[in-house]
Amino acid sequence: FSGGMLSPDGSQMQLIVDASDANMAQSYTSYASGIIAAFGNEMASGGTESGILTQVQFLYNPQMKSAYNFVPGIMGLIMMLICAMMTSISIVREKETGTMEVLLVSPVRPIYIVVSKMVPYFVLSCINLATILLLSVFALWLVSLIYIIANLSLGLLISTMAQQQVIALMFSGLLLMMPTMLLSGMVFPIESMPWPLRGISCILPARWYITAVRKLMIQGLPMIYAWKEIVILASMAVVLIGASLKKLNNRLE
Repeated sequence: FSGGMLSPDGSQMQLIVDASDANMAQSYTSYASGIIAAFGNEMASGGTESGILTQVQFLYNPQMKSAYNFVPGIMGLIMMLICAMMTSISIVREKETGTMEVLLVSPVRPIYIVVSKMVPYFVLSCINLATILLLSVFALWLVSLIYIIANLSLGLLISTMAQQQVIALMFSGLLLMMPTMLLSGMVFPIESMPWPLRGISCILPARWYITAVRKLMIQGLPMIYAWKEIVILASMAVVLIGASLKKLNNRLE
């Protein structure tokens, strides 16, 4: 290799880059090319140009289209807004109109109240999902449905805690939309974030959903490779539903 680098033809090297995240792929390529160029200049005699010819091959997204990077993020953002923001005002509306106490003293169990508030927005989210993923595969449907349930549960938890619709909308809109855009990996790579922000991103459902969608949609991997994200999203959904029920049961105390 070193002998070929000093020859007129030079040595050849290939960089194979994971381009499922186009922004990170550009950073990887620039960083690696800089190291290779510095090494070539160091090894070349007499200050000549580097004798290493680098060929870059991008996997999963050879055209480096930014749409492939933003589509999973936009999907996560849209469903988060529809699910969490809409359900966050469902129970608050009952509190403001004074019908929440009537529901709680009725024979209807709290689980039925929570499910009834979730079903209409779940149907709306499924229609929205079908519009986005007309040609989707089963694995992507499964991950998306679990993500929808997790966001619906988050919205219901906000709704049980808030006392006014304006507060619920502000909480679900401002405190969820900005972290989802900035800390979920939609815009900025998670690997480049400091450790405190990485820890905050772990509690965002969108972070795990976007990661799973990139594996299933862009990289074309089987569903088994997204098992970690599926388990985390399902666990979040269970915890949020349980917290919503507990908060709803204590409403009259």
